[in-house]
Amino acid sequence: MIRKYGLVFIVSLVLGATGSWAQQLPTSRAEIQLSFAPLVAQVSPAVVNIYTKTINKNPIYENPVFNDPFFKEFFEDSLFRQAPQVQQSLGSGVFVSPEGLIVTNNHVIEDSDEVVVVLSDGREFNAKVVAADQRFDLALLRINGKGEQFPALTLRDSDKVQIGELVLAIGNPYGFSQTVTSGIISALARTDVGIADFTSFIQTDAAINPGNSGGALITLDGQLIGINTAIYSRSGGSVGIGFAIPSNMVKAFLRAEKTGGRLIRAWLGAYSQDLSSEQMKQLGLRDRKGSIVTQLFPDGPADQGGLKVGDVVLSLNGRIIENSQALRFQLATIAPGDVVTLVVLRNQQNVSLQITLIAPPNTPPLNETTLKGETPLTGAIVGNISPAFSERYSFEGFWSGVIILNTQRGSLAGRAGLLRGDIILAVNQQEIKTVAELQDILQKNQTTRPLQVRIWRQGEVRNINFR
Repeated sequence: MIRKYGLVFIVSLVLGATGSWAQQLPTSRAEIQLSFAPLVAQVSPAVVNIYTKTINKNPIYENPVFNDPFFKEFFEDSLFRQAPQVQQSLGSGVFVSPEGLIVTNNHVIEDSDEVVVVLSDGREFNAKVVAADQRFDLALLRINGKGEQFPALTLRDSDKVQIGELVLAIGNPYGFSQTVTSGIISALARTDVGIADFTSFIQTDAAINPGNSGGALITLDGQLIGINTAIYSRSGGSVGIGFAIPSNMVKAFLRAEKTGGRLIRAWLGAYSQDLSSEQMKQLGLRDRKGSIVTQLFPDGPADQGGLKVGDVVLSLNGRIIENSQALRFQLATIAPGDVVTLVVLRNQQNVSLQITLIAPPNTPPLNETTLKGETPLTGAIVGNISPAFSERYSFEGFWSGVIILNTQRGSLAGRAGLLRGDIILAVNQQEIKTVAELQDILQKNQTTRPLQVRIWRQGEVRNINFR
């Protein structure tokens, strides 16, 4: 079970940054008696407690009888409601700018009505949510220090972290004051954790417990290397497997402050998948490292840059691509307008490509429409899919088409089993690309039976027949 706890301050003891004794074992008692106290004193002021309050103004008693329409018809709904309730939660955060900008996890502040930041010296500040994104499980907060400069951590390149580096965890588990634990970085590039969409996690065995969410991974020189987010646990407590969001993702997310609170990812215009065993044999590969391109957007950045279907992406800007999730992560850390270097395997040879990434285009516009008339799709609320829509809502590989945004209660579409998130691919074998095309086809087939609708739902293509 993955639990989103994980505030942790993690400090590398292998002097990767300074390199003075990274490969040496202790040779004297004096070397063994090293202390982390100076480092803890240096970084701990940048760690904060975060308390949130969520007010449920009209909670309804849980007894299902009170939700029965018969009772609601004769009794006022207010009779079955309690007084407003306040739910509180806690987590941690890290100053990333002296002006009061704090990074934490999205799940720490999600749906909260009030966010309070408590500094290491005990002072409290109300915080404003600057940006929050569930896809990355990151959030930015800002406090007003009226000109005060706060202790902040700088960001290190998290791609240079190494397995085996010793670490310290500094956080506020269970609401206690700052607590320090130690461990090592036990794995890198964990992409199958199931916590966030665009993250390749750093794994650590430093003790992480409830209340730790939002902390940081730091090197011996005090640089930020990641935000710890979750633990793997069967009991709810730490069992020595924790996950941190790398600082390169945090660095990219800081751009959201300048783009209206939402991170705009750079768009490649290509869809790729992990290599199968059969593809490995066909390509003569010994391992599954890489991501094979299966789809290109016509005249998109990848198409214009020379990428081809069947190419296997091996590296991006010199960083090895282990799988398709790793490619998505690396792309998520890059800003629109940047030029990237892809090395791909093509015809048994490595080919280097220069591709300029762009922001995903919002074409065609959403054109949210409620379908009317006498068809099985009547009452479905649909919209156009664009590359921008696909990127925002993680419909990888779908850059055009029509998606069901919702269905009206009691509508024909709802009773027919159509669901929010279904993508309409075709009606009576006619491919659907836009809402206008769908409306035209339905208008022509109002009296035609049977009607076959082909949809994509959660990775499967299904045919629904209406008679």
